[in-house]
Amino acid sequence: MTTLITRFLKDESGATAIEYGLIAALISVAIIGAATTLGGNISKTFGFVSDELGKAPVKAP
Repeated sequence: MTTLITRFLKDESGATAIEYGLIAALISVAIIGAATTLGGNISKTFGFVSDELGKAPVKAP
């Protein structure tokens, strides 16, 4: 029984999986934050371009 507990305490494979999970979660949060920020800016830019194109005179063929 003592060897089983000792072997369990020395096993670090679960800790590695948890670390990889935390890294993946942090990367996901960073991507979501960046996409949210850039998405708003891109939306404003396309709205501005659309408004300016709407003001342009139309030339008849």
